[in-house]
Amino acid sequence: MLESIELECVRGDRTLFTNLSFSVTAGDLLHVRGANGSGKTSLLRMLTGLMLPAEGQIQWNGENIRKLRDEYQQDMLYIGHLPGIKGDLTALENLRINSAFNGLEISEEEAWNALGQIGLKGREDLPARALSQGQGRRVALARMLVSKAKLWILDEPFVALDTRAVTMLQTVLAHHLSRQGMIVLTTHQDFSIPDVDERILDLGQAEL
Repeated sequence: MLESIELECVRGDRTLFTNLSFSVTAGDLLHVRGANGSGKTSLLRMLTGLMLPAEGQIQWNGENIRKLRDEYQQDMLYIGHLPGIKGDLTALENLRINSAFNGLEISEEEAWNALGQIGLKGREDLPARALSQGQGRRVALARMLVSKAKLWILDEPFVALDTRAVTMLQTVLAHHLSRQGMIVLTTHQDFSIPDVDERILDLGQAEL
């Protein structure tokens, strides 16, 4: 279980949110919503351990994630708003290196299969800089197909994807939840996952 306890986020001289508490358990999909500047990405980065809250703590199975470190990183997959891929590396190399960075060694065959499934068949050996924005996004999203992490934290996963890719991604998310995985995501786009009760966490309006 992922649990946030009385989190506070401060950016500069502004408090974006305070006393924020919630939990995410097996099979849960938590959709974080709010206006631009309300702290959605900051919250997701706190949940990954990349950013510290001004107050409060985040726990994974009852332990502070700051103490768990590598153990938590292996249980968690984070895909940010930017694809985070290297332009000089091929799609195949990007997927294998990103997976290894998160403690998961995958074979070349597994990487080929994942990239083909995500819609990049025939482009696996192309350098990432030669791919379109949507194709680059698919390289990042292919990490979900090989991941063994229980918790997925996704910042705008549907951005730059066409209708067919959005439908495919919804299927991938549904499959993860059906295996008792957990998902926390932000998105400005409409999506639908059958037989899943989407929970909403609304951070409200940004202060001007």
